[in-house]
Amino acid sequence: MKTVKDAASHNKREIQELRADRELAVEFTKCAVESLTDPEDRGASLLMLRAIAEAYGGLGAVAAKAGISRESLYRSLSPKGNPTLKTLVAVLNTMGLSLSVVPQQKKARKRAARKSTKAVRARAAA
Repeated sequence: MKTVKDAASHNKREIQELRADRELAVEFTKCAVESLTDPEDRGASLLMLRAIAEAYGGLGAVAAKAGISRESLYRSLSPKGNPTLKTLVAVLNTMGLSLSVVPQQKKARKRAARKSTKAVRARAAA
């Protein structure tokens, strides 16, 4: 098997980009949180939140802040995870963000948010 010199995994590169570009990280986080209610996007949203946790403090530090085990955090932020509010708040706190409540968006805005989510994912993957 041939190896590529200086190659980085997608996950490592994503984490590096999130650390380097706070504005991208904030938009990435917004898209992840907004997509949590969509069953089709939920797994990807949880993986996006895991990337944020890794980029801003690491899973061990986030787990400690949330008062849960690292293993529990890994399960919560997996594609089939079911994080508690405490866990979500701990991930947001790693970036100095907070959870807020806003009126639900109309269907057209939801579609635009989905497109935005896909655009952020594509940008992070590039």
